[in-house]
Amino acid sequence: MNHKLHPDNTSSLFQFGQHQPEFAIPVLNERAVRASAGLLFLVGLVAFMNAWLVGNFALTRVFVVVFLVDFSIRILINPKFSPTLVLGHWVVRKQQPEWVGAPQKRFAWAIGWALALVMLYLVVLNNLIGPVNLIVCALCLTLMFFEAAFGICLGCKIFKMLSPEKAQHCPGGVCELPAADRPTISAVQWLVVALFAGLVAVTWQWVARTGVQRVMPVTFGNAAHGLPAVPVDPTELERCKVPDFAKAMGHEAQWKLHNNCQ
Repeated sequence: MNHKLHPDNTSSLFQFGQHQPEFAIPVLNERAVRASAGLLFLVGLVAFMNAWLVGNFALTRVFVVVFLVDFSIRILINPKFSPTLVLGHWVVRKQQPEWVGAPQKRFAWAIGWALALVMLYLVVLNNLIGPVNLIVCALCLTLMFFEAAFGICLGCKIFKMLSPEKAQHCPGGVCELPAADRPTISAVQWLVVALFAGLVAVTWQWVARTGVQRVMPVTFGNAAHGLPAVPVDPTELERCKVPDFAKAMGHEAQWKLHNNCQ
């Protein structure tokens, strides 16, 4: 099928999906959708790790607002004006579009929009910090990761289970592909995966046993505890001097840790 390469420029302001002549329902460019999900996942992961590792929810609060505004534009106005989808279209502008059904995407995005509303109430408006926030954030990241990495829309699968309408034009043709035509994985391939997993487990155990070899501390002895003084190595002392940018960020301890300094 010769798909139209350019988006439909005749659409109205308030509309969900594009009208392409070869499709009976509104469609979206799956390549741009995946690119957009990847961009949001990257920023969301950074915000999540800041909250998880250092307890800093500031970036999470900003991300929730950005996410909610972006998805509100997608659902309530028109996906073509979503900032992250505009960026996604630009990133994949030289790729052949893959048109997928818009109805199931709208349902899936509504799930993300509802989760963002919950986070807006908890984190942004009430500044509540706790495991519920991390669970909701992790769920959003999971949905975006599956979309960006595998082209699997988990929300679309829920749509297929709940909606009386049959989903059409799913990513990768999964709605139309007969089970008999799906690629199979042989026993030998699964054996390779199992051996690889065993190698990872053995490597993990070895690393855990051997630990990290740290450089001798450049500071000092502790006379109060009867420990001998450690000679100060001027070269090592200069290497472990915390730069001003790390101090300004309040990451002095993290910088020392990442640079193997005491």
